[in-house]
Amino acid sequence: MKRTFVQRSLTRTAASIALICAMLGSNLAQAEWHRDEQAIMGTRVHAELWHVDSAVAEALLAEVMAEMRRIESVFSPYIEGSELSRLNRQAAAGWQTVSAEMYALLAAAARISALSDGAFDITYASAGHLYNYRQRERPDADALAAALPAIDYRFVQLREPDQVRFERAGVLIDLGGIAKGYAVDRAIERLERRGVSQAIVAAGGDSRILGDRRGRPWSVGVQHPRRPQEMIAVLPLVDTAVSTSGDYERYFEREGIRFHHILDPTSGDSARGLRSVTIMGPEGIFTDALSTAVFVLGVDAGLALIDRLPGIDAVLVDASGALRYSADIAPAAAD
Repeated sequence: MKRTFVQRSLTRTAASIALICAMLGSNLAQAEWHRDEQAIMGTRVHAELWHVDSAVAEALLAEVMAEMRRIESVFSPYIEGSELSRLNRQAAAGWQTVSAEMYALLAAAARISALSDGAFDITYASAGHLYNYRQRERPDADALAAALPAIDYRFVQLREPDQVRFERAGVLIDLGGIAKGYAVDRAIERLERRGVSQAIVAAGGDSRILGDRRGRPWSVGVQHPRRPQEMIAVLPLVDTAVSTSGDYERYFEREGIRFHHILDPTSGDSARGLRSVTIMGPEGIFTDALSTAVFVLGVDAGLALIDRLPGIDAVLVDASGALRYSADIAPAAAD
Protein backbone atom coordinates (compact mmCIF):
# COMPACT_ATOMS: atom_id res chain seq x y z
CA MET A 1 0.00 0.00 0.00
CA LYS A 2 1.33 3.44 -0.85
CA ARG A 3 2.02 5.71 2.09
CA THR A 4 0.14 9.00 2.21
CA PHE A 5 1.72 12.41 2.27
CA VAL A 6 0.74 12.75 5.93
CA GLN A 7 2.39 9.43 6.80
CA ARG A 8 5.49 10.12 4.72
CA SER A 9 5.74 13.61 6.22
CA LEU A 10 5.74 12.32 9.79
CA THR A 11 8.28 9.61 8.96
CA ARG A 12 10.64 12.07 7.29
CA THR A 13 10.21 14.49 10.18
CA ALA A 14 11.28 11.93 12.79
CA ALA A 15 14.23 10.80 10.69
CA SER A 16 15.51 14.29 9.97
CA ILE A 17 15.62 15.93 13.42
CA ALA A 18 19.25 14.95 14.10
CA LEU A 19 20.33 16.04 10.62
CA ILE A 20 18.64 19.42 10.98
CA CYS A 21 20.31 20.07 14.30
CA ALA A 22 23.72 19.14 12.87
CA MET A 23 23.22 21.42 9.87
CA LEU A 24 22.29 24.37 12.03
CA GLY A 25 25.27 23.89 14.36
CA SER A 26 26.60 27.10 15.83
CA ASN A 27 24.26 29.22 13.72
CA LEU A 28 21.21 27.98 15.65
CA ALA A 29 21.15 30.90 18.04
CA GLN A 30 21.31 33.46 15.23
CA ALA A 31 18.82 31.86 12.84
CA GLU A 32 15.15 32.83 12.87
CA TRP A 33 11.95 32.83 10.84
CA HIS A 34 11.46 35.63 8.36
CA ARG A 35 8.07 36.50 6.87
CA ASP A 36 6.38 38.73 4.33
CA GLU A 37 2.81 39.08 3.12
CA GLN A 38 1.52 41.10 0.19
CA ALA A 39 -1.62 41.45 -1.94
CA ILE A 40 -0.86 39.77 -5.29
CA MET A 41 -2.86 37.71 -7.80
CA GLY A 42 -6.12 38.84 -6.23
CA THR A 43 -5.27 37.26 -2.88
CA ARG A 44 -2.83 37.42 0.04
CA VAL A 45 0.57 35.94 -0.72
CA HIS A 46 2.41 34.78 2.40
CA ALA A 47 6.04 33.63 2.46
CA GLU A 48 7.98 32.37 5.46
CA LEU A 49 11.48 30.93 5.65
CA TRP A 50 14.20 30.01 8.15
CA HIS A 51 17.59 31.59 7.60
CA VAL A 52 20.69 32.49 9.58
CA ASP A 53 21.19 35.85 7.84
CA SER A 54 18.44 38.46 8.14
CA ALA A 55 19.65 40.52 5.18
CA VAL A 56 19.78 37.48 2.91
CA ALA A 57 16.35 36.36 4.13
CA GLU A 58 14.80 39.72 3.34
CA ALA A 59 16.33 39.66 -0.13
CA LEU A 60 14.95 36.16 -0.71
CA LEU A 61 11.48 37.20 0.39
CA ALA A 62 11.65 40.15 -2.00
CA GLU A 63 12.57 37.70 -4.80
CA VAL A 64 9.56 35.56 -3.97
CA MET A 65 7.18 38.52 -4.13
CA ALA A 66 8.74 39.78 -7.35
CA GLU A 67 8.31 36.36 -8.94
CA MET A 68 4.67 36.22 -7.86
CA ARG A 69 4.04 39.65 -9.38
CA ARG A 70 5.79 38.62 -12.60
CA ILE A 71 3.60 35.55 -12.92
CA GLU A 72 0.52 37.66 -12.27
CA SER A 73 1.58 40.00 -15.08
CA VAL A 74 1.68 37.06 -17.51
CA PHE A 75 -1.40 35.05 -16.52
CA SER A 76 -3.92 37.54 -15.15
CA PRO A 77 -7.07 37.96 -17.28
CA TYR A 78 -7.65 41.28 -15.52
CA ILE A 79 -4.44 42.93 -16.75
CA GLU A 80 -5.06 44.19 -20.28
CA GLY A 81 -1.42 43.83 -21.32
CA SER A 82 -0.92 40.31 -19.96
CA GLU A 83 -0.05 37.47 -22.31
CA LEU A 84 -3.26 35.70 -21.32
CA SER A 85 -5.38 38.74 -22.19
CA ARG A 86 -3.67 38.95 -25.57
CA LEU A 87 -4.51 35.31 -26.22
CA ASN A 88 -8.14 35.87 -25.33
CA ARG A 89 -8.30 38.75 -27.80
CA GLN A 90 -6.46 37.12 -30.71
CA ALA A 91 -6.32 33.31 -30.53
CA ALA A 92 -9.72 32.73 -32.17
CA ALA A 93 -8.36 34.47 -35.28
CA GLY A 94 -5.49 32.00 -35.82
CA TRP A 95 -2.25 30.60 -34.44
CA GLN A 96 -0.49 32.79 -31.89
CA THR A 97 3.12 32.49 -30.75
CA VAL A 98 3.36 32.31 -26.97
CA SER A 99 6.12 32.14 -24.39
CA ALA A 100 7.52 28.79 -23.33
CA GLU A 101 6.02 29.41 -19.90
CA MET A 102 2.53 29.99 -21.28
CA TYR A 103 2.75 26.95 -23.56
CA ALA A 104 3.86 24.70 -20.70
CA LEU A 105 1.04 25.84 -18.41
CA LEU A 106 -1.57 25.40 -21.15
CA ALA A 107 -0.20 21.92 -21.85
CA ALA A 108 -0.41 21.03 -18.14
CA ALA A 109 -3.99 22.31 -18.02
CA ALA A 110 -4.89 20.17 -21.03
CA ARG A 111 -3.44 17.06 -19.38
CA ILE A 112 -5.48 17.59 -16.22
CA SER A 113 -8.59 18.31 -18.28
CA ALA A 114 -8.17 14.99 -20.08
CA LEU A 115 -7.43 13.18 -16.80
CA SER A 116 -10.62 14.54 -15.22
CA ASP A 117 -12.84 14.05 -18.29
CA GLY A 118 -13.20 17.81 -18.64
CA ALA A 119 -14.12 18.59 -15.03
CA PHE A 120 -11.12 20.92 -15.01
CA ASP A 121 -11.57 23.21 -18.00
CA ILE A 122 -9.91 26.58 -18.47
CA THR A 123 -12.51 27.53 -21.11
CA TYR A 124 -15.11 27.80 -18.34
CA ALA A 125 -14.31 31.51 -18.63
CA SER A 126 -16.41 31.60 -21.81
CA ALA A 127 -19.37 31.67 -19.41
CA GLY A 128 -17.53 32.64 -16.23
CA HIS A 129 -16.92 36.19 -17.44
CA LEU A 130 -20.70 36.75 -17.31
CA TYR A 131 -20.69 36.48 -13.51
CA ASN A 132 -19.88 39.41 -11.21
CA TYR A 133 -19.63 38.19 -7.63
CA ARG A 134 -19.01 41.62 -6.13
CA GLN A 135 -22.10 43.02 -7.82
CA ARG A 136 -24.07 39.82 -7.16
CA GLU A 137 -24.77 39.38 -10.87
CA ARG A 138 -25.23 36.18 -12.83
CA PRO A 139 -26.17 35.59 -16.47
CA ASP A 140 -29.77 34.94 -17.44
CA ALA A 141 -30.70 31.66 -19.10
CA ASP A 142 -30.38 33.00 -22.64
CA ALA A 143 -26.91 34.51 -22.07
CA LEU A 144 -25.68 31.33 -20.44
CA ALA A 145 -27.08 29.16 -23.24
CA ALA A 146 -25.29 31.32 -25.79
CA ALA A 147 -21.96 30.99 -23.97
CA LEU A 148 -22.01 27.24 -23.27
CA PRO A 149 -21.05 26.07 -26.80
CA ALA A 150 -17.66 27.78 -26.36
CA ILE A 151 -16.77 25.70 -23.27
CA ASP A 152 -14.59 22.73 -24.17
CA TYR A 153 -10.92 22.41 -23.23
CA ARG A 154 -10.25 20.79 -26.61
CA PHE A 155 -11.01 24.11 -28.29
CA VAL A 156 -7.60 25.30 -27.02
CA GLN A 157 -5.27 23.80 -29.62
CA LEU A 158 -1.51 23.53 -29.09
CA ARG A 159 1.14 23.14 -31.76
CA GLU A 160 4.71 22.55 -30.66
CA PRO A 161 6.84 24.31 -29.74
CA ASP A 162 5.01 27.57 -29.09
CA GLN A 163 1.75 27.93 -31.03
CA VAL A 164 -1.77 28.28 -29.62
CA ARG A 165 -5.15 28.94 -31.19
CA PHE A 166 -8.81 28.73 -30.20
CA GLU A 167 -10.88 26.51 -32.46
CA ARG A 168 -13.92 28.77 -32.46
CA ALA A 169 -15.02 32.31 -31.70
CA GLY A 170 -16.32 33.05 -28.22
CA VAL A 171 -13.73 30.92 -26.42
CA LEU A 172 -12.14 32.58 -23.40
CA ILE A 173 -9.69 31.00 -20.98
CA ASP A 174 -8.89 31.66 -17.34
CA LEU A 175 -5.89 30.05 -15.62
CA GLY A 176 -6.97 30.99 -12.11
CA GLY A 177 -7.46 27.32 -11.27
CA ILE A 178 -3.82 26.43 -11.95
CA ALA A 179 -1.67 29.58 -12.01
CA LYS A 180 -1.45 30.13 -8.24
CA GLY A 181 -0.32 26.55 -7.75
CA TYR A 182 2.28 27.09 -10.46
CA ALA A 183 3.36 30.33 -8.79
CA VAL A 184 3.98 28.77 -5.37
CA ASP A 185 5.95 26.00 -7.09
CA ARG A 186 8.15 28.55 -8.81
CA ALA A 187 8.70 30.49 -5.59
CA ILE A 188 9.72 27.39 -3.63
CA GLU A 189 12.02 26.23 -6.43
CA ARG A 190 13.70 29.63 -6.34
CA LEU A 191 14.24 29.42 -2.58
CA GLU A 192 15.56 25.89 -2.83
CA ARG A 193 18.12 26.94 -5.44
CA ARG A 194 19.27 29.66 -3.01
CA GLY A 195 19.95 27.07 -0.33
CA VAL A 196 16.79 27.45 1.76
CA SER A 197 15.67 24.16 3.29
CA GLN A 198 12.65 25.21 5.38
CA ALA A 199 9.95 27.48 3.97
CA ILE A 200 6.33 27.89 2.99
CA VAL A 201 4.79 30.04 0.25
CA ALA A 202 1.01 30.43 0.14
CA ALA A 203 -1.23 32.24 -2.33
CA GLY A 204 -4.78 32.11 -1.06
CA GLY A 205 -5.79 28.46 -0.93
CA ASP A 206 -2.59 27.18 -2.55
CA SER A 207 0.55 26.44 -0.54
CA ARG A 208 3.88 24.73 -1.17
CA ILE A 209 5.98 23.57 1.77
CA LEU A 210 9.73 23.09 1.65
CA GLY A 211 11.16 20.83 4.37
CA ASP A 212 9.69 20.83 7.84
CA ARG A 213 9.20 23.44 10.57
CA ARG A 214 12.25 23.08 12.79
CA GLY A 215 11.96 19.35 13.34
CA ARG A 216 8.17 19.20 13.28
CA PRO A 217 5.67 19.10 10.42
CA TRP A 218 3.94 22.24 9.28
CA SER A 219 0.33 22.45 10.44
CA VAL A 220 -1.94 23.50 7.57
CA GLY A 221 -5.53 24.22 8.48
CA VAL A 222 -8.57 23.50 6.32
CA GLN A 223 -11.08 26.31 6.81
CA HIS A 224 -14.59 25.45 7.90
CA PRO A 225 -16.73 26.29 4.84
CA ARG A 226 -19.44 28.00 6.87
CA ARG A 227 -17.57 29.31 9.93
CA PRO A 228 -14.61 31.40 8.70
CA GLN A 229 -12.85 31.58 12.06
CA GLU A 230 -12.75 27.78 12.51
CA MET A 231 -10.61 25.03 11.05
CA ILE A 232 -12.46 21.84 10.16
CA ALA A 233 -9.20 19.88 9.89
CA VAL A 234 -5.49 20.42 10.55
CA LEU A 235 -2.98 18.59 8.36
CA PRO A 236 0.65 17.87 9.47
CA LEU A 237 2.75 18.21 6.30
CA VAL A 238 6.37 18.18 5.14
CA ASP A 239 7.67 18.78 1.59
CA THR A 240 4.16 18.96 0.21
CA ALA A 241 1.90 21.10 -1.92
CA VAL A 242 -1.65 21.59 -0.67
CA SER A 243 -4.57 23.34 -2.37
CA THR A 244 -8.09 24.08 -1.20
CA SER A 245 -11.04 25.11 -3.37
CA GLY A 246 -14.25 26.13 -1.65
CA ASP A 247 -17.67 27.57 -2.36
CA TYR A 248 -17.00 30.31 0.22
CA GLU A 249 -14.18 32.12 -1.61
CA ARG A 250 -16.14 34.20 -4.16
CA TYR A 251 -19.89 33.87 -3.98
CA PHE A 252 -23.25 35.47 -3.42
CA GLU A 253 -26.60 34.02 -2.45
CA ARG A 254 -29.95 34.60 -4.07
CA GLU A 255 -33.21 32.97 -3.00
CA GLY A 256 -31.30 30.53 -0.85
CA ILE A 257 -28.99 29.40 -3.68
CA ARG A 258 -25.24 29.95 -3.47
CA PHE A 259 -23.60 31.10 -6.70
CA HIS A 260 -19.83 30.71 -6.47
CA HIS A 261 -16.87 30.85 -8.82
CA ILE A 262 -16.23 27.11 -9.28
CA LEU A 263 -18.32 26.44 -12.38
CA ASP A 264 -19.36 23.11 -13.82
CA PRO A 265 -18.22 23.28 -17.48
CA THR A 266 -21.24 21.28 -18.62
CA SER A 267 -23.78 23.76 -17.25
CA GLY A 268 -21.93 27.03 -16.70
CA ASP A 269 -23.53 27.07 -13.24
CA SER A 270 -21.82 26.66 -9.86
CA ALA A 271 -20.95 23.08 -8.89
CA ARG A 272 -22.88 22.25 -5.72
CA GLY A 273 -22.00 18.70 -4.64
CA LEU A 274 -19.27 19.84 -2.26
CA ARG A 275 -18.40 22.73 0.02
CA SER A 276 -14.62 22.40 -0.10
CA VAL A 277 -11.88 20.21 -1.52
CA THR A 278 -8.30 19.99 -0.21
CA ILE A 279 -5.70 18.14 -2.27
CA MET A 280 -2.18 17.17 -1.14
CA GLY A 281 0.54 16.16 -3.55
CA PRO A 282 4.08 16.86 -4.75
CA GLU A 283 3.44 19.99 -6.86
CA GLY A 284 1.10 22.94 -6.55
CA ILE A 285 0.39 23.09 -10.26
CA PHE A 286 -1.41 19.75 -9.96
CA THR A 287 -2.97 20.10 -6.50
CA ASP A 288 -4.43 23.45 -7.57
CA ALA A 289 -6.06 22.10 -10.73
CA LEU A 290 -7.13 18.84 -9.09
CA SER A 291 -8.92 20.68 -6.29
CA THR A 292 -11.11 22.34 -8.92
CA ALA A 293 -11.60 19.10 -10.86
CA VAL A 294 -12.69 17.16 -7.77
CA PHE A 295 -15.03 19.94 -6.70
CA VAL A 296 -16.78 19.72 -10.07
CA LEU A 297 -16.83 15.92 -10.11
CA GLY A 298 -18.41 15.63 -6.66
CA VAL A 299 -17.74 13.20 -3.82
CA ASP A 300 -17.86 9.79 -5.49
CA ALA A 301 -16.28 10.54 -8.86
CA GLY A 302 -13.82 12.96 -7.26
CA LEU A 303 -12.54 10.46 -4.70
CA ALA A 304 -12.39 7.76 -7.35
CA LEU A 305 -10.09 10.02 -9.40
CA ILE A 306 -7.83 10.78 -6.43
CA ASP A 307 -7.61 7.13 -5.43
CA ARG A 308 -6.27 6.30 -8.90
CA LEU A 309 -3.44 8.83 -8.62
CA PRO A 310 -0.28 7.76 -6.76
CA GLY A 311 1.02 10.26 -4.22
CA ILE A 312 -2.20 12.33 -4.14
CA ASP A 313 -4.53 12.58 -1.11
CA ALA A 314 -7.75 14.50 -0.51
CA VAL A 315 -9.96 15.85 2.26
CA LEU A 316 -13.46 16.85 1.19
CA VAL A 317 -16.35 18.60 2.90
CA ASP A 318 -19.57 17.41 1.28
CA ALA A 319 -22.82 19.32 0.80
CA SER A 320 -24.04 18.30 4.27
CA GLY A 321 -20.84 19.51 5.95
CA ALA A 322 -19.38 16.05 6.60
CA LEU A 323 -15.69 15.31 6.13
CA ARG A 324 -14.76 12.75 3.47
CA TYR A 325 -11.29 11.34 2.80
CA SER A 326 -9.43 9.62 0.01
CA ALA A 327 -8.71 5.95 0.67
CA ASP A 328 -5.14 6.24 1.93
CA ILE A 329 -5.87 8.72 4.71
CA ALA A 330 -9.34 7.54 5.73
CA PRO A 331 -8.02 5.06 8.37
CA ALA A 332 -5.94 7.79 10.03
CA ALA A 333 -8.97 10.09 10.07
CA ALA A 334 -11.07 7.42 11.80
CA ASP A 335 -8.59 6.90 14.67
